[in-house]
Amino acid sequence: MLLEQDQRVSEVVEREQSRLRNFIRRRVPDPRDAEDILQDVFSELVEANRLLMPIEHVTGWLFRVARNRITDLFRKKKPESFSDAVLTNSENDDDDPPPFEDLLPSPDAGPDALYARNILVDELESALDELPEEQREVFVAHEFEGRTFKEIAAETGVTVNTLLSRKRYAVLHLRERLRSIYDQFMQT
Repeated sequence: MLLEQDQRVSEVVEREQSRLRNFIRRRVPDPRDAEDILQDVFSELVEANRLLMPIEHVTGWLFRVARNRITDLFRKKKPESFSDAVLTNSENDDDDPPPFEDLLPSPDAGPDALYARNILVDELESALDELPEEQREVFVAHEFEGRTFKEIAAETGVTVNTLLSRKRYAVLHLRERLRSIYDQFMQT
């Protein structure tokens, strides 16, 4: 029964992911925030499924949850992060975020930039090492290697919704873990 429920959720994710992502991206300027909201929506679907909550119109429910998450995002008065500023100011006109290397100070920009780059890389590597292996693998595959959740699922045999959940937990940990280094750089 649990496998059957997981299969149904996977089918819904596969069927609605593109439409829901486009819906969110039209309303949320930062592609990473849009991806986080998408993951939150599917995580909530997985949770509702696990709790056996009856959902009559899944598509409508997903879009309603997405609208609520978008509203929550705009209610928060969060400061702009380093990577948000880089993404906003980059000349990258497509919807894909720039490669990880583009978020770091250039190694050719002098000793201060090289020092900052090394600190950021070391902190990110340490934070990634702290993650459980499953979370780290899906985060690296999706963010650094550019693979889709569907590709990762086909390769690993893990359902898309499980991968979404693992990445969500990885992102939450990395944000929390790297917050202090961000604050230090913003003070200088």
